[in-house]
Amino acid sequence: MNMLISVIIPCRNGENYLSEAVAGIRRQKLPVEIIVVDDGSTDKTACLAESAGCRVMRHEARRGQVAGKNTGIRAANGNYVMFHDHDDMMNAGALSTLYNKLVAGEDLWLVMAKVRDFLSPELSKIRKQDIAATIKKEPYYGLFTGAVLMRKALFDRVGFFDENLNTGEIISLLTKMDKIHLQYKKIDFVACNRRIHMTNYGRTDTAKEYKDYSAVLRAGLFSEMRGSK
Repeated sequence: MNMLISVIIPCRNGENYLSEAVAGIRRQKLPVEIIVVDDGSTDKTACLAESAGCRVMRHEARRGQVAGKNTGIRAANGNYVMFHDHDDMMNAGALSTLYNKLVAGEDLWLVMAKVRDFLSPELSKIRKQDIAATIKKEPYYGLFTGAVLMRKALFDRVGFFDENLNTGEIISLLTKMDKIHLQYKKIDFVACNRRIHMTNYGRTDTAKEYKDYSAVLRAGLFSEMRGSK
């Protein structure tokens, strides 16, 4: 039985936090391969990933994090896939908990745990005060990376991600699963700590993020309306 989990890290200019993310994944008690998809970085992301023993897939020009996920899926050798951001940190035992829940249900295709926000230590006191009011105080569901484990075969059923989106892909995936009655499960467990810093995607591309979420939600609603006729 192939227990290998392919942990895919789409990353652009991630030399600041990548080593910490990889270390957290390496501490897990299951066999993993770490695939770093270097999305046209201009720093030493690829060299750093290779020196840490990761497989590196390169986009010569920037294509976006969703395209990076698709590249990682195509390269994955494992029967199970997880996506992880380069700036987040996986908690001890997270993969084992997710894996055990996933394989315990033969009809389950995906399990989702919670994440917890934390302020990156290097932020100045003033920056921390500015940002603190905007982060979630309690663990929460809905973040795709570092908290969701799925069977790789899921993508044979629902297809790859829409690369016209830069975010909202978790909503799109769950919507596709619902349409063909594939089962997924939420578990009350904090799998990953989401680092809040000055260059999070959601902080630097807020307008694009909201636009993509709206597009995904509209598409799902439109499909449901067509299906109800």
